[in-house]
Amino acid sequence: MTMTSPTMPARRNKDVQGYRYKFGVLGPSTNTIVQPDFDDLRPHGVTNHYSRIIVSNAKAVSNETFMAGAWEISDNTIDAVRGVMTCAPDHLVMGMSAVTFFGGAEGALKWRENVEAVSGLRVSTGAEALAAALAAYGNIRKVAFFSPYYPTANAEVRRFLSDHGYDTVRDVPLQAPSWTAIAEIDEARIRQTFHLLDGDDVDALIQVGTNVSAMRFCAAAETWLGKPVIAINTATYWHALRTCGVRDHVHGFGRLMAEL
Repeated sequence: MTMTSPTMPARRNKDVQGYRYKFGVLGPSTNTIVQPDFDDLRPHGVTNHYSRIIVSNAKAVSNETFMAGAWEISDNTIDAVRGVMTCAPDHLVMGMSAVTFFGGAEGALKWRENVEAVSGLRVSTGAEALAAALAAYGNIRKVAFFSPYYPTANAEVRRFLSDHGYDTVRDVPLQAPSWTAIAEIDEARIRQTFHLLDGDDVDALIQVGTNVSAMRFCAAAETWLGKPVIAINTATYWHALRTCGVRDHVHGFGRLMAEL
């Protein structure tokens, strides 16, 4: 498994609950899924401290307005970084994923490095965490994914995956009508979408979009599909833990957290 963050610094900022690590979590103010998801994945001694990236609840979303809204989130990220730094975290975890895919592997690297330059901390992003998760599973070349995004954003995810050597066989943009509506995508729709995506020509299935509640569904799907099924929130938090040297296995959220 290759982790893309800089060399791990000495442990600095423990407190009585975060005696192992304190994570600063950055998520859009409209996102209601990341915070409870990351808390469900948290091992003892690691604490999550959420900082909201202020963004309006985009509605009547289209290709153009989705991309504009995603860049609004990106533009407002640094203010959220400065806010969460006041609690002295040890590592930053991105609770949004769309813009971390933009511009392929090079764009993802530059985006992360910008946040690291401001914070002085390592950062786990959804895009690079997904690449690390796919590498950790191993023997994956062909993938299929769905997102709550619009087609232009799915194209950015495909480009990022291609830069890391993965061929996207199929993808589905669910085109949520607003930012908060993403959290209303239920298991029935997720199940239907994975049925459309899966096939003998696919080595792994992926869900991107951090405001989709899919961790438990993806974990269950792995058991009956017999192949990796990766939820972006699981991959991102796993990456943060493993980058910091936390090797705890958390069960109930798929092989990534339980074995890798």
